[in-house]
Amino acid sequence: VRRCEEPRLGAASRHRAAEEVRSDFQRRVPYSYLQRAYIQLNKLEEAANAAHTFFMANPEHMEIQQDLENYKTTSGKVSLVDQEARQHMEDYSAGVRHYDKEEYELAIELLERALEGYYSEDEDCQIMCEGPQKFEEHEYLDYKAGLYEAIADHYLQVLACKHDCVRELATRSGRISPIDNFLPLHYDYLQFAYYRVGDYAKALECAKSYLLFHPDDEDVLENAGYYEGLLEGTVDPATIKPRKEARTLLRRHKLESHLLQVAAAGLGYAYTEPVTPLAVPSTSGAHSQGMFSRMVLCLSSGGPLLYSDVKFVYNSQQLNGTQRVLLDNVISEEQCRELHRVASGIMLAGDGYRGKTSPHTPNERFEGATVLKALKYGYEGRVPLQSARLFYDISEKARRIVQSYFLLNSTLYFSYTHLVCRTALSGQQERRNDLSHPIHADNCLLDPEANECWKEPPAYTFRDYSALLYMNADFEGGEFIFTEMDAKTVTASIKPKCGRMISFSSGGENPHGVKAVTKGQRCAVALWFTLDPLYRELERIQADEVIAMLDQEHLGPSEMNINPKDEL
Repeated sequence: VRRCEEPRLGAASRHRAAEEVRSDFQRRVPYSYLQRAYIQLNKLEEAANAAHTFFMANPEHMEIQQDLENYKTTSGKVSLVDQEARQHMEDYSAGVRHYDKEEYELAIELLERALEGYYSEDEDCQIMCEGPQKFEEHEYLDYKAGLYEAIADHYLQVLACKHDCVRELATRSGRISPIDNFLPLHYDYLQFAYYRVGDYAKALECAKSYLLFHPDDEDVLENAGYYEGLLEGTVDPATIKPRKEARTLLRRHKLESHLLQVAAAGLGYAYTEPVTPLAVPSTSGAHSQGMFSRMVLCLSSGGPLLYSDVKFVYNSQQLNGTQRVLLDNVISEEQCRELHRVASGIMLAGDGYRGKTSPHTPNERFEGATVLKALKYGYEGRVPLQSARLFYDISEKARRIVQSYFLLNSTLYFSYTHLVCRTALSGQQERRNDLSHPIHADNCLLDPEANECWKEPPAYTFRDYSALLYMNADFEGGEFIFTEMDAKTVTASIKPKCGRMISFSSGGENPHGVKAVTKGQRCAVALWFTLDPLYRELERIQADEVIAMLDQEHLGPSEMNINPKDEL
């Protein structure tokens, strides 16, 4: 250990840091401070690079996203530098981009370099696991293990750390989940790329390397057989073996897993083998699609709209996407006006965003209110009760339409219901290049650089469908837009108007945002739904109870025997 560690790492004490510090560095938090410091020094290029570096690990951070747009406008800088880029991942992503463009020679060069970098990083990761370990399952002062138990305990944790290197090397900065099938996909892309440039021996070698990880992949098995046929008469296919480094890594990984399970059983530990990027088969690999596999909802649509006055406008295909629908006349002009009057009496600035009046852009004021708050104000007489109930009734109407149109075979529950208005601030609208609401997905963290959407916290991963019901059109800007996962390529643009509703599935297949509202006020009812009853909106359940009581023979407050402040 000393021979290995000292020349490369120095004293072990240099690498000790608190978990909070490690977490901050993993999320690249220091770069958010660096950005501010560079701004104070008027060093815009350095500030932009610091902001970009932070954003790569925090793609959901809307303020930084806005800062980057401002830098591009003020400095004209297009080429931003990720100062913490992991080179093997950069090479892999670049190789995939060239592969998608059918530039196979460039793809091969970059993917081979990515593999070389991966195995180098793996060696470093293994070394960094050596050294002091934390005994997480024991309070230090109460730790009673004997000498041999303590030694075994230590090396078991070192082994677990090394075993986790395959996840570490496949996980982008700031993310929790690794890229599925990461290392095997290198060989998958390469086997087809080598075939396309006519190097059948290399194609077979890479196909066999991929099959080490997924020996039952029918597509690659078929490809390997085809390559063997092409090589007949020139070289014996049996002499072409899977790559040595792939064999070594996979053999080591399996042995680590076996040792951890045996040791855990012997020492009384609870150990669960984590799902690794080596154990997730590619559902649609490079040989078939030439891109990262994306999870697409395999659900139907086109069900009845339930209400005769509701007008169908566009389906998913017409909106250039998946699981999308645009409807008109969901509510009437009179209902729009009444709802707008209710909004003006109940909304609070920054509602839902901890009081931040401009959570998405400094050029607009954001206000909102929930269903329960509307009913509370109606019960107290601050707004007409019937008008407050309208908010409740139309959101239920929207829920029923969404559930029916998308032919869902289970109940769709409210996850969150929000009446929202965005108002353009006077004197701040010239040459705006920002968005009223940045491009995002509703149940995952959109990562445009990686062309991925990470279904993990802080995203609302339980949300399944979304809808926006518009109340007015007397404003400028504010178009709702769908984009590709690059968050740039617009696939559909929708102009809001009274009674218009756009609904869609909430995942990475539907990135969306709102263009800048440059004049007037744009109001809508925002609705998010879940198929999981565990994530039902608490305020909605309370609102249901209030409505049930109000419906019970139209009883007055005294007869219901409730205290409005307590119940609402």
